[in-house]
Amino acid sequence: MASGSDRNPIIIGGLPSQVPDFDPEETQEWLDSLDAAVDERGRERARYLMLRLIERAREKRVAVPEMRSTDYVNTIATKDEPFFPGDEEIERKVLNATRWNAAVMVSRAQRPGIGVGGHIATFASSASLYDVGFNHFFRGKDDGLGGDQIFFQGHASPGIYARAFLLDRLSETQLDAFRQEKSKAPNGLSSYPHPRLMPDFWEFPTVSMGLGPLGAIYQARMNRYMEARGIADTSASHVWAYLGDGEMDEPESLGQLSIAAREGLDNLTFVVNCNLQRLDGPVRGNGKVIQELESQFRGAGWNVIKLVWDRSWDPLLAQDRTGILVNKLNTTPDGQFQTYATETGAYIRDHFFGDDPRLRDMVKDMTDQQILHLGRGGHDHKKVYAAYAAAKAHKGQPTVILAQTVKGWTLGPNFEGRNATHQMKKLTAEDLKRFRDRLHIPIADSRLEDGNPPYYHPGRDSEEIQYMHDRRKGLGGYVPTRVVRAKPLALPGDKTYATAKKGSGQQSIATTMAFVRILKDLMRDKEIGKRFVLIAPDEYRTFGMDAFFPSAKIYNPLGQQYESVDRDLLLAYKESPTGQMLHDGISEAGCTASLIAAGSAYATHGEPLIPVYVFYSMFGFQRTGDQFWQMADQLARGFVLGATAGRTTLTGEGLQHADGHSQLLASTNPGCVAYDPAFGFEIAHIVQDGLRRMYGGTPEENEDVFYYLTVYNEPIQHPAEPADVDVEGILAGVYRYSSGERGQIPAQILASGVAVPWAVEAQRILADEWNVKADVWSATSWNELRREAVDVERFNLLHPEEEQRVPYVTRKLSGAQGPFVAVSDWMRSVPDQIARWVPGSYQSLGADGFGFADTRGAARRFFHIDAQSIVLAVLTELAKEGKIDRSALKTAVDRYDLLDVASADPGAAGGDA
Repeated sequence: MASGSDRNPIIIGGLPSQVPDFDPEETQEWLDSLDAAVDERGRERARYLMLRLIERAREKRVAVPEMRSTDYVNTIATKDEPFFPGDEEIERKVLNATRWNAAVMVSRAQRPGIGVGGHIATFASSASLYDVGFNHFFRGKDDGLGGDQIFFQGHASPGIYARAFLLDRLSETQLDAFRQEKSKAPNGLSSYPHPRLMPDFWEFPTVSMGLGPLGAIYQARMNRYMEARGIADTSASHVWAYLGDGEMDEPESLGQLSIAAREGLDNLTFVVNCNLQRLDGPVRGNGKVIQELESQFRGAGWNVIKLVWDRSWDPLLAQDRTGILVNKLNTTPDGQFQTYATETGAYIRDHFFGDDPRLRDMVKDMTDQQILHLGRGGHDHKKVYAAYAAAKAHKGQPTVILAQTVKGWTLGPNFEGRNATHQMKKLTAEDLKRFRDRLHIPIADSRLEDGNPPYYHPGRDSEEIQYMHDRRKGLGGYVPTRVVRAKPLALPGDKTYATAKKGSGQQSIATTMAFVRILKDLMRDKEIGKRFVLIAPDEYRTFGMDAFFPSAKIYNPLGQQYESVDRDLLLAYKESPTGQMLHDGISEAGCTASLIAAGSAYATHGEPLIPVYVFYSMFGFQRTGDQFWQMADQLARGFVLGATAGRTTLTGEGLQHADGHSQLLASTNPGCVAYDPAFGFEIAHIVQDGLRRMYGGTPEENEDVFYYLTVYNEPIQHPAEPADVDVEGILAGVYRYSSGERGQIPAQILASGVAVPWAVEAQRILADEWNVKADVWSATSWNELRREAVDVERFNLLHPEEEQRVPYVTRKLSGAQGPFVAVSDWMRSVPDQIARWVPGSYQSLGADGFGFADTRGAARRFFHIDAQSIVLAVLTELAKEGKIDRSALKTAVDRYDLLDVASADPGAAGGDA
C-alpha cells in the first residue's frame, strides 16, 4: 500500500488531505486549544465553539468546506448498542443453512445440460443484513394492512429463495428450477425479484440500474400520501431498500435523495451493502466509497449510520487513545481493504499494523488467526440489529445504513473478496467441503464429490426452523409476499362521459383538453373520484390542468406556509397536506416512480389508486423507458398521457420536443395498451374501457396493464359521437370514421390522432378535384392492431389443423375497395406495423427524421404528411393499379407546390403547448 507523499489524495472528513501545512507550530496551538476545550468543558461545548468558528469563517468569506463525513468507524458506539433480543446461536444456524442452500442452488443450476447462470457472492456478503431484518424487523401482511415494503437487491435473490425453502414456502423442485421459468413451469423461479413472473411472491422488481432506490423513495412518499388522504392506514409500514455500493453510481440511485429529506420520510431506510466491489473490480480502489456516500447522503439531509466494523474491533478501538488506529482506518483506501480480505493474518499484521509501533503494540497479544478474523460490521448480527433499531427510531429524516461487508463472505478463498467473484457461480468439490466445514453443515464428503451438492434442511421440527416460524408469526407473516385483496371499484356509467361525446361544438380544443374535461368529470364521481392521483413534471398549466389547483390541490405534507403570489386569481396555486395532485418538479423519473407506486397500491396496500401521469410525450417512453418496463414488471395500472404528441404539432419548440416515435417505443412494452385518438368521443370510450379492464372486476378479472394515450396541443373542432359509432372498432384499433360520398374511384385512407383532420381534408380534395371516393378510417391504435394480429398468427402456426383465424384489421378492412394509404404524425414505422395484414396495396406516410422549429404547416409539408401530400400518395397508388394516368402525379405535385415547403399554409401556431 502506498503511503506518505506517494499516496493518492483522498478526502478526509470533507477536507483535502494533501493541503500542505506551512506553519505546523501554529497548527498545533489551535489543536491544543481544541483539546483543552474538550477536556475541560466537554464535547458539547467544543462542538459549539467549532460551529461558531465555522460561522465566523463564512462571515469573513473564508472558503471552508462543510464537514460531510465522519471517522471510518461505526456511528453507534458500543456503549449505545441496544440489547439484542434474538438467540444468536440459533440465528447463526439458520443463516448457515440459508447460505448453504443459496450457494448450492446456483451451483446446481450449472449442472450438465443446464448452465443458466446466477450469482452467489452478493447474497454471501449481505446475508446477515437480510437475516436480522427477517428475524426482527420486516413486517408482514397478516393483519390485513400493507406491512413493510422491501426492495431486495436483485443479485441476492438466491438467498431469499433459500430462506423460503427452509420455511416450506418453496420446494426443492422449485429451487432446482431456478432460472428455468418455462422449461420447469409451474415450478420455475425468476432470476431476480419479478412480480409479473412470480405474482404471489415478489412485490417489487429490482436489479441494477438504480430503479430500486428511486422506487423505494417514492413508495415511502406514496405511503404518506395515502395516509394523508385517508385512503389507507400506512402508519406502520416501513420501506427498506437493499442496495449495492456499485449500484449507487447509477444517477437514479442518488438523484432523488432530496425529496426524501425534504418531506421527512422517516418511514424509509436504505441499506447499502458496501462490499467494496463492482462486477469487475473495486468500487473505489483509491478512495473510500463509504465516506463518499456518507458525504452525499448527509449533504442531502439524510440520517447516516455507518456500520463498518464487527465487535472484534471494539477492544482495539477502546484502547486507541491517541487516534492512531482511527487515522489508519481513515487513510487506508478501499482497494487495500479488499486485499486484506484475501490475505493472511500475518500479512495484515505486517501491512496494516506494521508501519507504526503503536499499532503493532495494539495487536502484540493477538494471534495471526485472531487478526485475520477482525471482521466487517455487516456480518455482525448485534451490530446490524443496533443499526436497524436506530434507523426505525429516528424521526424526521430518512436513514441510510452503510454496511461494510466482504463479497463472497464464507464461500472460501477462491471467492472471498476476489475481483472475479461476481461472475463465479460454480463451486468445486473442494470449495464445497471448505464451505460446508465453515458453516458446520452435516453433509458427508461422498455427497459432494460429483459437484452436484444436496440442499440442507435441519428438519421441520428443529429448533431453528421453529424459531424462524415464530419470528415471522410475531412480525405479521412471511415476506416477501404479494397479496391482491382490493375490492372491485364501482365505476361511473355512460353519463359521466356524455359531455365528451357531444363534441366541442364551434369551439376548437386540443385532444389534451378533451381528456382533461373527461378527467374533471371522473374526479367528481363519489365512488372513484378520490382515488385519482394526478401527476405531472411541473407542467400542469401547460396541459390546462391548473383548473384542478383550487379543488384538488397540490400535495405537500407541510401544507402551504406562504401566501401564493397568484392567491387572488381563480386558478391560484394551492398546496395542502391532503392534496390530490403530485407535483414532482422537473423530474420525469420522479413522476414515473410516483406513477408506479400509485399504480400498484391495489396490491401493496389493498386500496386501488388511479394514477394519471401527464407529460410532454417526447419526455416519456424515450426518457424513462426503463421505468415503464419496471411499471409493467410490477403489475402497476393507470393512465399515462403523452401530451403535445407528434413530430409536428409542437414545432415551435424544435427538435428536442418533437416526438415522432414514442408510440413505437410503447409498442415494445407488453404491459402497455397504447392509443392515438383523434377526438374526444374516442378518448371517452378508451378511458371508460381502460377503467373497466384495470379496475372494474374482481382481482382475478382485472388486467395488469397500463394505458398510454398520445394527445395533442393543436386545437380542432371535435365532432359529436356518431349515432352508429363503432365502439368495438375504436377499442380494437380501427373504425371507419368518414365514408366517401363523392367520386367514382375508390380508395382508403387510414389516419391516427391529429392526422385524421388532414385525412378528411384530403378526402374532400380527392372528391372535388380527382374523382376519387376515399373512405377515412381512424386508426386509434396501430399497436393494438398489430398485437392482436401477431397473436392470431401465433395461434395459426401452432394449430394448423384447426380453423385458421383472421386478424381483426384484415377482417375490418376486407371489402374496402382501392389502395390503402396510412398517415400519422409519427414515423412510418408506426403505421407500418400493420402493413402485412392490410388486404390490399399499402403505402404509409410519416414524419421520419429529426424535428425542427417552424410552423406546423411547413413541418407537415416538409415531411409530406399534410392533406395535399396524402392526396398525392393516394393518386400514386391508384396510378400503380392503372386506375388513373401517371401524368396526374406530376400535375398534383405542381398544383399543390409540394416541393416548396414555404408554399404550405402555416396553419395555427405550433409553439405553445
